[in-house]
Amino acid sequence: MSLAQATILLVLVLDPFGNVPLVAAALKAVPEHRRARVVLRELAIAYAVLVVFLLGGSSLLALLNLSETSLAIAGGVILFLIALRMVFPHGDSLLGDLPEGEPLVVPIAIPLIAGPSALATVIVLASRAPQGVAGGLAALTLAMAVCAVVLVFAERIARRLGKRGTAALEKLMGLILTAIAVELTLSGIERFVAQVPR
Repeated sequence: MSLAQATILLVLVLDPFGNVPLVAAALKAVPEHRRARVVLRELAIAYAVLVVFLLGGSSLLALLNLSETSLAIAGGVILFLIALRMVFPHGDSLLGDLPEGEPLVVPIAIPLIAGPSALATVIVLASRAPQGVAGGLAALTLAMAVCAVVLVFAERIARRLGKRGTAALEKLMGLILTAIAVELTLSGIERFVAQVPR
């Protein structure tokens, strides 16, 4: 997996465009002059959490006695389910009732950005990205920069695209993520078949 592929995968999993309406809703009670600062703070918290999982992913796999092959297959299945949710969204809110006041950690940093799917993906990237952990860290940094640009301007983007435009963009990203999920699962299966004694 190249650096560009790893970055695109993370951008799709972090789903900044799909999170635009949710972030805009979470920031309604925050004064307008503080919104960009709050978003950047939440992204920094999410980035720190993801870096911890990226750096400690191999140790976690060893502790749980999990192989990279099983994680690749499981990661592909999880990404596929997320992609299906993006393509065929349901009416329930992902966040439930939003807390009043300025958000801190929840819901923007966790689970919108550093959710279960993102955590699983960075663990997979630690072993599959170019130059290992260093490549995964570079891809994560680039993906978070994209998220920062999109989410800082979340309200403007939401107004420009409208509900239909945002939904269409999320469906498109979901379709791309579906193909990536299938490819990840197939590569895991291929590695498993190669390990089976003949």
